[in-house]
Amino acid sequence: MLSFKEFCTTKTLVALGLGQFLSLLITSTGLSSSELARRGINAPTSQSFLNYVFLAIVYGSIMLYRKEALKAKWYYYAILSLVDVEANFLVVKAYQYTSITSVMLLDCWSIPCVMVLTWFFLSTKYRFKKIAGVVVCVAGLVMVVFSDVHAGDRSGGSNPRKGDALVIAGATLYAISNVSEEFLVKNADRVELMSLLGFFGAIISAIQIDNNRSILECNEVKSIHWSVGAALPFFGFAVAMFLFYSLVPILLKISGSTMLNLSLLTSDMWAVVIRIFAYHEKVC
Repeated sequence: MLSFKEFCTTKTLVALGLGQFLSLLITSTGLSSSELARRGINAPTSQSFLNYVFLAIVYGSIMLYRKEALKAKWYYYAILSLVDVEANFLVVKAYQYTSITSVMLLDCWSIPCVMVLTWFFLSTKYRFKKIAGVVVCVAGLVMVVFSDVHAGDRSGGSNPRKGDALVIAGATLYAISNVSEEFLVKNADRVELMSLLGFFGAIISAIQIDNNRSILECNEVKSIHWSVGAALPFFGFAVAMFLFYSLVPILLKISGSTMLNLSLLTSDMWAVVIRIFAYHEKVC
């Protein structure tokens, strides 16, 4: 058993603090997506497109300045980008059909997926105590959600079953993306990862936008007046996602993808804090 002094190392404290900041960022993206869905704006791929453009511009510029050869095959990043784009699309799309509570609850499916993938592909060892800790975390999340939210809110949305299925599929792809990023950031380079993820992600998102015509010809979007109230959550989502993507590789290198997904569980508690102090809502 580790003593308290051995546990509270600089590495552990940095990982815990960074994990909570990432959790706060993911909370802000969830609230932004929920607000856009409430306003009738249905553009899940477009929301993520700006994030990939920011990544490509910022980290691509650094990569061009370095003039270094790639440390991993380019098609690894292309496949990763495809998985990541579709994960973002599915989860953001789910807000159109189900409640934010269901999204938060089902999104934790990524944790067991990450543990299985890291054990199988990265040879990460999980002892009984670690598995028990994960079970406690997930059980705590389930208890918080079901004790705090009324049944009517959990079943909210035009098609809850479809929305829940989209979340589970997106969470599975997130797990694949996280484990792949962990492998690449430990065996390649963080700037290279972010640059090519943004480059290929922007291309795939642009193609998907054109195929779905999610901005130009979607009736839901054409009927919306893009006021400041609608633009703020749209661009806020992109900025929060850019910061999230930029910091995730650091946590992956320090503690791994399981720690990342466990840290994101507290996003539900951050959502409660924001609802109370920002929206002045009464929370049970």
